[in-house]
Parts: sequence; structure tokens; C-alpha cells
Amino acid sequence: MTQNERLEYLINALLEDPACSYAIGGPIAMPPSRDDRSHLLRALMNVRMPEPASDEFLAIQDAYLKERLPERGVTYVSALPFNEDGMAVWRGDITTLDADAIVNAANSQMLGCFVPNHRCIDNAIHTYAGIQLRLACKRIMDEQGHEEPTGSAKLTPGFNLPAAHVLHTVGPIVPTGVPSAHDRELLASCYRSCLELAAAHDLHNVAFCCISTGEFRYPNREAAQEAINTVRAFRREQPSQSQMKVIFNVFKPVDEQIYRDLLASR
Repeated sequence: MTQNERLEYLINALLEDPACSYAIGGPIAMPPSRDDRSHLLRALMNVRMPEPASDEFLAIQDAYLKERLPERGVTYVSALPFNEDGMAVWRGDITTLDADAIVNAANSQMLGCFVPNHRCIDNAIHTYAGIQLRLACKRIMDEQGHEEPTGSAKLTPGFNLPAAHVLHTVGPIVPTGVPSAHDRELLASCYRSCLELAAAHDLHNVAFCCISTGEFRYPNREAAQEAINTVRAFRREQPSQSQMKVIFNVFKPVDEQIYRDLLASR
């Protein structure tokens, strides 16, 4: 099966999937271009409820996503320049990083973003991991029986991502854009919880996104400072984890400069 044939199969299967039907208002024609078809597939995967899928669907989806990865490019942690404290700043798409774990800025339902083609990191991670990630998150949430508390973390496999695992954490929302002392503690708890969970699973490196910035309105510079302070404190308090490498993944040039300035100012 060619990549184009996989793409058509997956779209047609999802258009007929009861787990997607609630979000489809009427007949949808197959788009003519591959780019448009890729966007439609992503939209359908985004809205699909966490229900089991056939082995055939999963095999074709996995083959499609694995072939998409070299097209998108993989960044290897071993090639990143780390400072003497084992920290690095990297600007790029976290879904292409081959880390032991990448961190997802999740919401309290922890089922991923259901907005078709939304540009948030939660949406991207679930898209390129495949529908198995939402199913794994649902199993965790069903067992937990309540929404994920802000500042805690959960670990899942990375499925079709180059990263082996995903650490899901819910950051604080700062409606005013001015974080309180409690907001600062919650954000620090996100980083600390992820590091503790990574250490418990003997992971050697973790890539953090900019938790709570953007739509959650935590100021970028203050969030970066809290992240760096928490990582440094964790290293002091857990000397056995001093070899764990930490990547601060950023998407915008402004965040890259903030992190580089803060790391250099020590």
C-alpha cells in the first residue's frame, strides 16, 4: 500500500467511524491535493472519541505515521549542545524529537485537544502519536476517576512519536497574566512532577515545552525562570539524577532568546 493509498483508507475509515460521526455535519468529499487530505485526516483524528479501532486501521495508521516522520525530519537528542549543567535549549517541533520523554501541556480532561487542526502542542502530540495515545489517556483517567489536578503528571508511551514516552501535565491558568505565588508553585510542581516521574522510570532525558504560556497566559520570561529554577533545585535535591539531561523546547524565537539569556545569567 502506498502512502497515498494509506491516506485515503484512513480518511474513508474515519468518515464512517461512529467515534467521529458526532462531529461530522454532512458528506465530506475527498480533497484533491495530498496536503488537503493530510489536513482532513488530522482533523478527523482530532475529533475522534477514544474508542477502540480495528487492528487493520491501527496497522495502516502506524505505517502512515512512520513514513510521515522522515518527511518531517527527526532531531536527535545526542546532537543537541548541552551546557555543563546538562541543559539545552532547542527551537523546533517537539513531535520530531527522539527524547526518552517529551512533555505535553495537557488539559484537565487529559484526552488531547478535540479542536480540528488546532495549533496547540496537545493537538500536535496526539496527532503524530496516533489514536492510541488518546485511548491510553482515557484508560488512565477512567482508573483515576477524576480530572487531572494541576501540577501533577502522568506517563504514557509515545506510540508513533520518535519520543519513547509522553509526560502529560496540566499547568496553571493565569487569566490576568499576572501569576500569584500559588500559580508559581503550581508551575514548579508541573516541572518537578515530570522530573520525578522520569526518574522513577529511569529515563535519561526529558524535553519540556513552555508549560502554561500562550493561551494559559503565564508570562513567558517568568515561566522560563520558574522552569530553570525547578530543574536546578531538582538536581541539587536528587544528586543521583544529575546525569538526566533536560531540553527546553521552544517554538518562538522570543522564547529561545529568553531561555538562552536566563541560562547564561547564572
